[in-house]
Amino acid sequence: MSKQAPTVMSPGDSAVRLRSVSKSFTQWQRDNSGKGLLKNLIHPEKRIIHALDEVSFDIAPGEFVAYAGPNGAGKSTTMKLLSGMLLPGAGEISVLGLSPYKQRRILMQQLGVLFGSRTELWWDNPLIQSFEWKKVVWDIPEAQYKQNLAMAVALLDMGGLLKTFARELSLGQRMRADLAMMLLHSPKLLLLDEPTLGLDVSAKRQMIDFLKKINRENGVTIVVTSHDMDDLEEMAQRILMLAQGKIVYDGDFAGLRGITGSLTRVTVTTANGNPPALADLQPITSENGVYEFEIDLAKTPIQALMRQLSAVENVRDVEIKKAPIEQVITRLYERWQ
Repeated sequence: MSKQAPTVMSPGDSAVRLRSVSKSFTQWQRDNSGKGLLKNLIHPEKRIIHALDEVSFDIAPGEFVAYAGPNGAGKSTTMKLLSGMLLPGAGEISVLGLSPYKQRRILMQQLGVLFGSRTELWWDNPLIQSFEWKKVVWDIPEAQYKQNLAMAVALLDMGGLLKTFARELSLGQRMRADLAMMLLHSPKLLLLDEPTLGLDVSAKRQMIDFLKKINRENGVTIVVTSHDMDDLEEMAQRILMLAQGKIVYDGDFAGLRGITGSLTRVTVTTANGNPPALADLQPITSENGVYEFEIDLAKTPIQALMRQLSAVENVRDVEIKKAPIEQVITRLYERWQ
């Protein structure tokens, strides 16, 4: 990406700043039964949904931050607030030193937004025409446009797709094309809502590697949401966790794991197929002489675990690894709810 244009930010400013931000929605309740239809007309019932409840946080320039939480926690609402698509009910928001809802046109020149279920591509035109259209409408300098397009084409493996109609692309190809288009104007901040949704392993790998590269080498600030916690753990250095409209965790993934203890998976393969007798381990699965257990090393020291394993006869193989982050998050969701 080319050198980015200056913004109104001062040294030391946050790329993203929220102060006591709240946002509520009204849901009208419907009852299609006989009496319910009459009630809807006379006394319509509504329900207030508190998507965000006095949320505050700062994101520094150049950070790669995961923004996670269960369905309905307020992730997409936050992304829409940051991009100026929604107005907050209360509180203050600053993005790159600008107000998203008062200075949206100026902000969009510095911002890249990608929602996994939406596209800016011209459906019945070759990709290159969508890119050329953005260059003209956004008044992107020719040298900057060519440099960013060449970088995106090379790193996202899109050389053979530029003359392909958008409607003929696979989901992974379209997501790569949307990402390339989003980067043509050299944004300083990327807001990515489920960018790996539905992608196969290869397409997801390309997406993650590319995002890590532009964050590391170009200093682009990235905020990403995803339900795939493994993806988030690989990409981001910091994670903000939402639950019931509030920030319940802000830190690194190691600290997140520490909340639930040191959950660990132990896989034992026996030569005779008999289950090993391990008192401190909780069995999870067993198949063809391979037995998987769970243990919390915060409660049972690794030395005690090794003593138990060494006493088991007919052990052919042992594998010890951290519990999947998905399991850690699931337990936290259950606790928070």
